[in-house]
Amino acid sequence: MSGEVARAICEICRNPTRALPLRGGGTLQRCDDCGHLTRDLAAAPADHRDRAYGGEPTLDAWRLALTHRLLTRDGAPRSVFEVGYGSGALLRRFLDAGATVAGTDPDQLEVAVDPLVRERGHLHTAAIEELAPAEDRVELVYGIHVLEHVRDPMRTLQHAAELVAPGGAVQFLTPAGDSDGLRAYGRAWWMLEDPTHVRFFSAESLRRAATSVGLTDVRVTRPALDSLVTDVASMTRLARPRPRPHGVLAQRSVLAAGLATAPLVLAARAARPTLRPTLHLTARKAS
Repeated sequence: MSGEVARAICEICRNPTRALPLRGGGTLQRCDDCGHLTRDLAAAPADHRDRAYGGEPTLDAWRLALTHRLLTRDGAPRSVFEVGYGSGALLRRFLDAGATVAGTDPDQLEVAVDPLVRERGHLHTAAIEELAPAEDRVELVYGIHVLEHVRDPMRTLQHAAELVAPGGAVQFLTPAGDSDGLRAYGRAWWMLEDPTHVRFFSAESLRRAATSVGLTDVRVTRPALDSLVTDVASMTRLARPRPRPHGVLAQRSVLAAGLATAPLVLAARAARPTLRPTLHLTARKAS
C-alpha cells in the first residue's frame, strides 16, 4: 500500500514485529506471534556503559558452582563444548571432572583464560557463526548467557545441533524477555544495561528456535537461582538513573544489597516463576 511503512520481521519465526515502548523511554521490537524481542541500541541505549558485563568475583564463584550443577543434573558428560567460554572457568570444572573440553569465544570480555584449559582444551577464537564444521561430536554443547549477544542466534543453535553427538544434550541460559522484570523496570531493567544484549528470547521463541534446528525433547524452564541480583540492580537503576560506565554492580553497596535480599527474592520467585529473569533451554539430538 502506498505510504505504508514496512514492518520488521522476527529473526526466529519470520512474523512481523512492532515497537514495544519501555517505561522510562526507548523501544524494543517485539514479535506479534512468538514474543521474541530485538534491540537497536539507537532506540534502546545502554546508558553509557560501553562493554559486556565482565562479572564480579564474589558472584562468579557462587554462580559457577550453581551453573555446573544445573548442567550436570542428568549426569556428568564425558565431553563438552562451550559457546562463549570467557575465562574458561566452567570448562575447568568439567576438565577436573575428567571430561574432554572444547569451545569457542571471540574474547569479547578480554579476560585471561585458565592455563590448564588453554593447554588441554580444543579452543577456538572465532565467533560461533564463523566456526568451521567439526568432525568430533561431544555429549554436551552449552552456552551461558551468550545467545543474547551473538550475531545470528539461529545459526548458533544450528551449529550447536551439529556439534552434539546423537543422544547428546544442548543447553543454553539466556535472559527472559517475557519475565516480569522488563515490564516492571522498563529501561532500568538490568539486562538492558549491557550494550551487547541485542535480543531477548521468550519461552515460546526459544522453544521454536531449538525445535526448528532439529533438536528434540525441547524444554524451556526458568531457574530460580540464576541472576539473583537482577532486581536490586534494576531497582537501583530505576531509582537513581545516571551513567555508570562500569555498571551498577560495580557499586559494592548494590552488590551487598543484592546478596542480603537473596532469600526474599527466592521466596518471591517461588510464588511467581515469571519473576525469574532467565530461561534455561534443554534439548537433545535424536539418536
